[in-house]
Amino acid sequence: MARKKISVIGAGHVGAHTALWLALKELGDVVLLDIVEGVPQGKALDLMEASPIEGFDSNIIGTNDYKDTAGSDVVVITAGIPRKPGMSRSDLINTNVGILKAVVEGVAKYSPNAHILVVTNPLDVMVYAAWKMSGMEPHKIMGLSGALDGSRMRAFIAMELGVSVEDVHAMVIGGHADEMVPLRRYATVSGIPVAQLLSPEKMDAVIARTKKAGGEIVALLKTGSAYYAPSAAVAEMAEAIIRDKKRIIPCAAYCNGQYGVDGLFIGVPVMVGAGGAEKIIEVELDNDEKKAFMGSVAAVKGLIADLKIG
Repeated sequence: MARKKISVIGAGHVGAHTALWLALKELGDVVLLDIVEGVPQGKALDLMEASPIEGFDSNIIGTNDYKDTAGSDVVVITAGIPRKPGMSRSDLINTNVGILKAVVEGVAKYSPNAHILVVTNPLDVMVYAAWKMSGMEPHKIMGLSGALDGSRMRAFIAMELGVSVEDVHAMVIGGHADEMVPLRRYATVSGIPVAQLLSPEKMDAVIARTKKAGGEIVALLKTGSAYYAPSAAVAEMAEAIIRDKKRIIPCAAYCNGQYGVDGLFIGVPVMVGAGGAEKIIEVELDNDEKKAFMGSVAAVKGLIADLKIG
């Protein structure tokens, strides 16, 4: 059986680490593409030289030519400029939409049947733009939001309680921005509601930290944004598609009436499998959660209105 092919567009920190996680999981052969000559080739060669140590047989090549991505099963788009201190994700919008247009044209030309996973910020707007620019079916396009935000929330809960991260589950919906909605009622440790284990004050602190988690890292790094957790999270999404795992992962998916949202990509719980975003899971939201979620939707709509791409 032929190996799957996964292309990662953008060979910066997020792209290179995505290639590493994909290879370690042996999900298929990996193509790392960047416009800067030598960088994807050098990073791909470095990864190949690590393969005997870690024992992965995924072949990794670096390229500056979209022809080498032809026939990809999954394409991960990380290309774009990262946030710098003091910047919001929305500050990136015009620069990154321009970059995205060139990327999507290359992907649509050479891999029209691929699943596209978008990492570039501002996330929800970029997923919408990728859909509009590619003309692809919306279920084949998803964005990294709750998969990362939920992982951050899980990490903070585990750190507070001193328990294994494996037993902690959490759900974050809404836009991948300060308006994201961590659902405290759905956070559990081995099925036990976290509300029974953490005080309301500590849970408030976890939620606040989750919302600002990306900015916390930007402020510490001073020269860029997070890349270990984002790359791990998008590799998890790619794995769910390639191995048809039917994982329930919160991510930016196309809503067609679910949660009262129509014609928009927003973070919701999604069954991710070989069909891409196979099913949106609608969970019960209380009035406060609904209000926060619709506020997040409104913020995304506002950014899309500024795009003027339809």
